Amino acid sequence: MSGHSKWKTIQHKKGAADAKRGKIFSRMSKELMMLAKAGGGTPDTNAALRTTIAKARAANMPMDNIERAIKKGTGELEGATLEEIIYEGFAEGGVGLVVKILTDNKNRAAAEIRHVFTRNNSSFAAQGAVSRGFRRRGQIYVPVAGVDEEKLMNTALEAGAEDMRQDGDNFEILTEPGVFPTVMEALEKAGFKTEDSEVRFVPDTYVPVTEPAVAKAVMRFVEALEENDDVQDVYTNMDMDDSLLAKLE
Repeated sequence: MSGHSKWKTIQHKKGAADAKRGKIFSRMSKELMMLAKAGGGTPDTNAALRTTIAKARAANMPMDNIERAIKKGTGELEGATLEEIIYEGFAEGGVGLVVKILTDNKNRAAAEIRHVFTRNNSSFAAQGAVSRGFRRRGQIYVPVAGVDEEKLMNTALEAGAEDMRQDGDNFEILTEPGVFPTVMEALEKAGFKTEDSEVRFVPDTYVPVTEPAVAKAVMRFVEALEENDDVQDVYTNMDMDDSLLAKLE
């Protein structure tokens, strides 16, 4: 809904915080490793990897770091074996949290993340209690300015996308995870520039937050989770007005 800040706007705030803390390179490295492991280390034939490399370069990540992470993913260089784990729970106001972990020590990660939950007056929810309200989907944002909407929609849908809608200053394109690389490649070939793209947990519905105290508590919880080195992403179903978000900055 235009005028409201859902997951994407909150992620932009998160991205700035990541850069400030100097953690973005670590997260990018893990993502590159996982993508290279899953789809190979050649960007020309791995669209998801190609997209993440572009994001890493935009964040000023050195090419040496990028190439090293890819080689660890393909096994050309020795690296830690990463395991993906999902934790879930609730924050203030009934806001759901899904926490994606990439770790080489699941016992350590579980203890540390549980501690963050406890400090924020929460605890792990039963598996599926929160995540059943989310779907893993490819989410692609294309700036509205200067874009032929009909051409963009046709390109995306013909490549296998599920849906396209306008979200503020961007078009949001949703795909199944398996066709995400195909859609990305089709958009790239058609000359469309993406602002943001990734396979994520996307909420089916959102929880409206209107109280500043609740919004602050949720954001504080999210930021505490993101400070952990094993946390790759935190997804929420919080929906708040842009004016409320501005008060938190």
